[in-house]
Amino acid sequence: MKHSFGFMVLSIVLAVLASSGLLTWMVPLLRRRMLDHPNARSSHHEPTPRGGGLAFVIVSAASGAIGWLEALLAKPGAVSGPTAMLALPLLALPLAVVGILDDRHNLSAALRYGAQLATALLLIALSPLVSALPSALASVVPLGWLLPLPVLAFLLIFVTAIINFTNFMDGLDGIVAGCIAVSICALAIALAAPWPLWALVGGLLGFLFWNWSPAKVFMGDVGSTFLGAVFAGLVLQAPSWPEALGLLLVATPLLGDACFCVLRRLLAGQKVLQAHRLHLFQRLHQAGWSHARVSSLYITATALLALTLLIGGWHSVVILAIVEIFLGVWLDQTVAVPFAVASVVVEGR
Repeated sequence: MKHSFGFMVLSIVLAVLASSGLLTWMVPLLRRRMLDHPNARSSHHEPTPRGGGLAFVIVSAASGAIGWLEALLAKPGAVSGPTAMLALPLLALPLAVVGILDDRHNLSAALRYGAQLATALLLIALSPLVSALPSALASVVPLGWLLPLPVLAFLLIFVTAIINFTNFMDGLDGIVAGCIAVSICALAIALAAPWPLWALVGGLLGFLFWNWSPAKVFMGDVGSTFLGAVFAGLVLQAPSWPEALGLLLVATPLLGDACFCVLRRLLAGQKVLQAHRLHLFQRLHQAGWSHARVSSLYITATALLALTLLIGGWHSVVILAIVEIFLGVWLDQTVAVPFAVASVVVEGR
């Protein structure tokens, strides 16, 4: 069902209040049960509770469930378009459950990745891009129906990479919550998403009040993996592959940093799964930039890409994303602590 602009604004405001209110109750509990003590690779200096992402997960999932029920009552049996987008927070919910258990008990990597693969399969199954592949390919190539299998493998890697990259980038106050809030705003407008996606934006803004430097709480895996899954699911709701690329590139500051860091560590022969402080955002912080300054840079860069998408379309986003990547390279070479110097700390030499 379509709702007015005023209803969308009301959804955001109520979600801000609900998320912030939940954190008022949750933070003392998390401080007793899930306190993150700083170590040599941390960017914070004071013990800070983690798991606060549960607040916006609850707000988003509850909104998605209400919106899903509303849509089914209005049009029974419809599971496409806006109705499919309503399901995204619900599909990502099991991943959030695994995340909160991991925050508390340090689950095995195999179990975490298994949950990510299961979530990715569900997100891919709801994508209009994938459902249109067999007939489209069969019309242009012989045995085109065989090709979706490699495409499926690629998309599984793509979705789980976004989930993990979002998790990797959650290392500085406000950076992930701010960038993803802006990204989801842009994607929600571009895709004419239903109101529960705006409730997620409100939930993130309510959380950001607590997470901005100096952070009173961290989102933890429960929040970062959930956000990565919802963002990937929205990208897969694009009406065409070029438009999906445009939606994806809105998150270039976050995902680009994570991707280049992983590639750089692989080329350097480092253990990619080992904890580190080698992302550009971390090395900018090591160079003396404050949490707020680094996070504001990334959020501003994301906002510029979001505006470009909405005004100029996916072609313009590709151009600006390339420009921002070159800006990142310049910051890497002239401002941030050099990768090789920061690697010495990681390797313990």
